[in-house]
Amino acid sequence: MHASQGRSAGLGLALGSAFAFGGSGVAAKPLIEAGLDPLHVVWLRVTGAALVMLPVAWRHRALVLRRPALLAGFGLLAVAGVQACYFASLSRIPVGVALLVEYLAPALVLGWVRFVQRRPVTRAAAVGVVLAAAGLAGVVEIWSGLSFDALGLLLALGAACCQVGYFVLSDQGGADEEAPDPIGVIAYGLLVGSLLLTVLARPWGMKWSVLGADADMNGTPVPAALLLVWIVLIATVLAYVTGVISVRRLSPQVAGVVACLEAVIATVFAWVLLGEHLGTPQIAGGAVVLCGAFIAQSSTPRAPSGPIACGGPAGAEGELSAGRSAA
Repeated sequence: MHASQGRSAGLGLALGSAFAFGGSGVAAKPLIEAGLDPLHVVWLRVTGAALVMLPVAWRHRALVLRRPALLAGFGLLAVAGVQACYFASLSRIPVGVALLVEYLAPALVLGWVRFVQRRPVTRAAAVGVVLAAAGLAGVVEIWSGLSFDALGLLLALGAACCQVGYFVLSDQGGADEEAPDPIGVIAYGLLVGSLLLTVLARPWGMKWSVLGADADMNGTPVPAALLLVWIVLIATVLAYVTGVISVRRLSPQVAGVVACLEAVIATVFAWVLLGEHLGTPQIAGGAVVLCGAFIAQSSTPRAPSGPIACGGPAGAEGELSAGRSAA
């Protein structure tokens, strides 16, 4: 009875996390179109979340000496890299397309497992990779001569590559009995990411006046400050924390599959709130990408714990690993 209730609560938290992450793009794009540089939006998001998570970082301050490489890698890839590439891509391509391209990460993780770690992969996993690649061709309508902005697609692919780096980092030490608390790693990853982004974004040159005005959301004026609060508190802090807790109540595989709904949620949000209507080939291609991502992720052999290749901190919610009781 208690186990069933725990799984139900975990499923609800996982859905809530996917919903929160899925809303980041539609809140960020109006700020970018209002005049903020994508890097400045990323800096505001990460720095705001880092400040909120400061008490957690202080509680887990021993991690700085115990796992400095993990914290640095998490901050560089899972926070700064994914967010910067994803938000930069939003200024050039639709939200749904950016997120679907990012969901090539499971296929890229599979390539890492097969060719770098030299671990065998199943035939089903290979089929998942092929499906994901074929679905992406439909998303970008490759038959029409790559109708989407090439740089925007490359930036979205960069976000996928950063997710791969994070998944690989997450697979290190998963069986360690003294594995770090994933929420502590998230808190320090946000701090490290904030420091890195401060150097890259140089926020002292940001158009701060944009935050005091309204941003246009498909013809509807919305306070820019309200959008920023949503991005920081809901799409970052709440999204990460609920994602971690959900995996403690579910298996990593189940939580990862639920997290894949983030792409669907983001696309629906963009359709309703931003008026970004995707055509039938793009919708069908997106469905194939998600199916391929799910097959690739669920069929990859795991070494007692393995990376979760769905959901992401661009999203970006992949959590720390099965052995760390984390997604």
